[in-house]
Amino acid sequence: MRFADPFFLLLLLLLPPLASWKEWLRRRRRGALRFSDLARFRRIRPSVSLHLRHSVTALRFLGLALLIIAAARPQTSESIFENDYTEGVDILIALDCSGSMQAMDLDFKKRSRLDVGKDLTADFIKKRTNDRIGLVVFAGDAYTQCPMTLDYGVLLEVLKGVTLTMGGTIEDGTAIGLAAARCLKRLENSQTKSKVVVLLTDGMNNAGEIDPLQAANIAKIQKIKLYTIGTGSRSGSAPVYVEHPLFGGRWENIAVDLDEETLSKMAEMTGGKYFRAGDQQELKKIFDEIDRLERTEFEDLGEHRYRELFALFAGLAMLSFLLELALGQTLYRVLP
Repeated sequence: MRFADPFFLLLLLLLPPLASWKEWLRRRRRGALRFSDLARFRRIRPSVSLHLRHSVTALRFLGLALLIIAAARPQTSESIFENDYTEGVDILIALDCSGSMQAMDLDFKKRSRLDVGKDLTADFIKKRTNDRIGLVVFAGDAYTQCPMTLDYGVLLEVLKGVTLTMGGTIEDGTAIGLAAARCLKRLENSQTKSKVVVLLTDGMNNAGEIDPLQAANIAKIQKIKLYTIGTGSRSGSAPVYVEHPLFGGRWENIAVDLDEETLSKMAEMTGGKYFRAGDQQELKKIFDEIDRLERTEFEDLGEHRYRELFALFAGLAMLSFLLELALGQTLYRVLP
């Protein structure tokens, strides 16, 4: 309930002193009868009506209070239709699909870094609502696999199809700067307040014509946050299953060659954050934190209709005055 003219409610503050003044007048004008002996009167038990003798005054002040509330125009709000406005987040996910992403250190000797990254990226996408999300894959070059879309079903299908170097169609390498620039180009015409790039890689920039810090500086100018994620075992080496033509399949260790300094600077320059994931549990927590940091804003723009309650409170006030009048002229009538 709301009040269209709430200042009238200040008049309620006058009722307590007015009631005190009326009680003071009543005591001053109280009459008296003289009796020689009051012993018999003391044995009379007070009736219920005697206990309720102040109800007449109470009804009068209740009526006044209800009239004041009616004057303040109480109203109830009723939604005509819901219309929540959503200020979404535009998100580009840049996923490293270079040859080194075949290492099996995040889910030790079970799944590759790329498979773990794809699964957790899919979980991140499923948690979002009303955000446009796109996908860029990169190795020695960077390509937009899916432009920003609200159709998460299509995006998830595209994500499933991501493979190492996209089946050999992308030259091997790690073009971090080029991948970031590709994302920035996609976000260039975005009108949303919040624009984000989530870049996941396991290496250092060794391909492409664009320096990662140069791309980060452009992102800073465009007010786009970069969340960079470096993956790879903290031990410094990672197991890779290699098929050898002479010796068959066997496990080999490759070095974890991650440029954390550059990734950290990229995030810091844009107001984002750098994360380090040594295993799939850490990577899951990272995606959960990014999900919390970049939440969609909602604003209720629903239309409302207000129903006036003046008549209800005015009617109750009149009823209170009528009861006061009835009791004052019958049960609690005061004789001159």
